Amino acid sequence: MQTTTISFANMHFHGELFANVLRARRQSFIVQNNWDLPQAEGMEFDQYDTPASRWVAVHERGEVLAGIRLTPTTARCGVYSYMIRDAQRGILGGAIPQNLLFEEAPVDEHVWESSRVFVSHAVPMGLRRKVHAELISGLNQAARELGATRHIGLIDANWPRWYRRCGMEGEAMGPVLNFDDGAFQCVATNLVQKLH
Repeated sequence: MQTTTISFANMHFHGELFANVLRARRQSFIVQNNWDLPQAEGMEFDQYDTPASRWVAVHERGEVLAGIRLTPTTARCGVYSYMIRDAQRGILGGAIPQNLLFEEAPVDEHVWESSRVFVSHAVPMGLRRKVHAELISGLNQAARELGATRHIGLIDANWPRWYRRCGMEGEAMGPVLNFDDGAFQCVATNLVQKLH
């Protein structure tokens, strides 16, 4: 099992890995979760898949087991910045509630957003915890290498339980919200105190 951080600058070194991440996202979000998202040629993508972002993939022998996208909170592409901020600003058409944060969304070079988190449904139950731990470790390492002191994400509201298991420190940035058949909450992860 390998963990790789992909960027537009290095994706040519990794063959089909980036395309396989987008294929695995389609399977996870469009096929399994039945979300109405953009897709083409068997791949899921959106307005945040730009050269500003990075993608962390856990993979084995060409198969993507898990993935996550990192986007700087300073990103700009037309009217878009990053998902949490754009939801708060109301430019995502109500797909995500605007009241997802207690305060204004950060715009800070040391804060990156994590989004499009998935573990493939094909990963056996006995291996899911290990794959998830590899993904979180890769996320934290990639974020630190990008100069982040925090990453933020809209994640499942049961995060306190698995954050402790992963040895991470998180802080709620907004209320628990119910949408898309689940309970979600914006969380900030501190990357400064635990550097291992």
